[in-house]
Amino acid sequence: MNDKLPAPPPAAVPAETPPRRAQLLVVDDQPINIRLIHQIFSGDHDVFMATSGEQALAFCRKSPPDLVLLDVLMPDLSGLEVCRALKQSPETAAIPVIFVTALDNPDEEAACWDAGAVDFITKPINAQTTRNRVRAHLTLKYQSDILRRLAWIDGLTGVPNRRQFDERLAHEWRRCRREQVPLSAAVIDIDHFKAFNDNYGHLAGDDCLRRVALAIQSALSRPGDFVARTGGEEFTCVLPDADAAGAWGIGQRILQAVAALGIEHARGDRPHVSVSVGVATADAAPGPDVDALLARADAALYAAKHRGRGQVVADGS
Repeated sequence: MNDKLPAPPPAAVPAETPPRRAQLLVVDDQPINIRLIHQIFSGDHDVFMATSGEQALAFCRKSPPDLVLLDVLMPDLSGLEVCRALKQSPETAAIPVIFVTALDNPDEEAACWDAGAVDFITKPINAQTTRNRVRAHLTLKYQSDILRRLAWIDGLTGVPNRRQFDERLAHEWRRCRREQVPLSAAVIDIDHFKAFNDNYGHLAGDDCLRRVALAIQSALSRPGDFVARTGGEEFTCVLPDADAAGAWGIGQRILQAVAALGIEHARGDRPHVSVSVGVATADAAPGPDVDALLARADAALYAAKHRGRGQVVADGS
């Protein structure tokens, strides 16, 4: 249930559909209907199939498609239930769902709209109409993704910005409380960054920020780990399911990744750019809120600075 980090945004919003092959998920308990839609789209798109609602939800959570073509009437889990589940999860809410249905009752159609559908395709399927509607919604999805990235990505470094960080942290906090698993945070600050800027200039400073951001990202090897730029030279990592020892180990990997860049820093404590890291963990038991977790990580970062920088300090150590 974890989000993937978005790619850096393009320079402009294209007017055309995306150049890559879109991924479509066709969900129907009747194989003949799946084969028909596969014939329509397999030449232009990557088409995946699910024959039950549970299969569809599992696929979308693991590898979110660009669009779902969903039958309404299915045994066990109906198309309406599948659509509602997709829309209730932040990881899958943006996936457009087109219902493929023979329903013609206004109340039933209203239920589909209320569940979160973007369109209908009626049975028996008209191939040209189906292509046109799917193409239109793929274009809208592509452009919406770009606008979302522009709003949620730090323009300088390409990593998520504070707005996305706040949403992601709140989501992970709720999930970890619900599932009774730990959540850790790591606050990272580039050591003597003002002195670096003063000595090498702001263009070099911007390049340093970009390279450090990518180094931090490279040190986060678990799928759920997440880094955002939360201040001028400050980055914060959200580390779901990481206990105190695990968070400290991730902090050490971040130190090593930044050191490996070898960025010269003639006015620092060390010959190359370094970072200080403060980590804190909220265990599975109910306790203080997420702001308290960040405050503890900030206090640990202050301790790392006070003790000489270029190191990881865990809350309470």
